[in-house]
Amino acid sequence: MNTKPFVVRRYTPVDRNAVRQICCETGFLGRPIDPVFEDRDLFADFFTDYYLRCEPDAALVVTIDNSVVGFLLGCRYPLRHLLFSLIQGLFLAFKVLARYHRYKPETRRYLWWIFRNARREVPPAPRNVGHFHINFLPPVKSIAAFRQMLETFLQFLSEQGVDQISAQMVTFDDRRGLGLLERYGFRVLNRSQITKFAKFTNQPVYLTTIFRDVPRNQERIIRPIWKRDVGGRSDSWHRTVDEMGSRK
Repeated sequence: MNTKPFVVRRYTPVDRNAVRQICCETGFLGRPIDPVFEDRDLFADFFTDYYLRCEPDAALVVTIDNSVVGFLLGCRYPLRHLLFSLIQGLFLAFKVLARYHRYKPETRRYLWWIFRNARREVPPAPRNVGHFHINFLPPVKSIAAFRQMLETFLQFLSEQGVDQISAQMVTFDDRRGLGLLERYGFRVLNRSQITKFAKFTNQPVYLTTIFRDVPRNQERIIRPIWKRDVGGRSDSWHRTVDEMGSRK
């Protein structure tokens, strides 16, 4: 178990490259995205640009020895995010067309999944509710790090007057990790099986939507779970953090 202390702090522009790299290093069920999608620049653009450009004040990083080893990217303005994504999608589509002939079959398969199946397989997220996604590298995959980052984010949302928040996370066909998130105040709204990783795992993979109210005033942000919650790790939690790369 890692004993090095970690620090959760606000994102700054100097963290941008590290955040983009972690996004790619954890993009495939907590592992590097390269076997599934080889274009790291385009992948990082899609999953980080809105948050780092439009809402950097809602982003957090966790560091060990001053190195960024995890992040949380938040969105308070879903309509703004939608408009940005529509415009961004056009630019990224032109990039894909220009580079498509260079892509490997696995990357082409991933792109075809987006074009053919994403709209049908991705479950609906709550309208007019912001969201977040979070990723950690192995050195900081612990309950304590996730808890502190989530508490800091929820406190920020409370100060900003945000009432509710959601996320979509990739999960396997069990409820161990979801049970832990439910103890942190989240409710499972829906889930849908997705096929984009079918070639790489024999387990069913789901995209699950979670949701919670933002605490107010003196209300406890996150209630205690167990004694191992401080600095502890568990197999189910480790797996949950692997899968917690929530997707747009």
